[in-house]
Amino acid sequence: MNKNKIKKLEKLGFKITPFSEIRAKWMKDPEFKKAYLESAFEFEILKAIIRARAKQKLSQRELAEKIGVKQSALARFESGRTNPTLGFMKKVISGLGLKVIVK
Repeated sequence: MNKNKIKKLEKLGFKITPFSEIRAKWMKDPEFKKAYLESAFEFEILKAIIRARAKQKLSQRELAEKIGVKQSALARFESGRTNPTLGFMKKVISGLGLKVIVK
């Protein structure tokens, strides 16, 4: 969210709390911390894919059309709400011109 939007919301009486502060509070909960750390690998992959798509200035819709999937499926994938097949991940990664290297 950009600074202008934040200022407008604050003028309307909304309190904007950075996610880093919220996450720090949640990390004090052992169950949350365990789940968060177990998911770190998946989220790092998703962040790299989203950054690559943004860097190429592709919308979800444009990438979805390019790789032959629905935009809603790509949105679910990027949000981490779905457990994608390797085939789906291959489509997304190939569509962005990326390679996966496992070490």
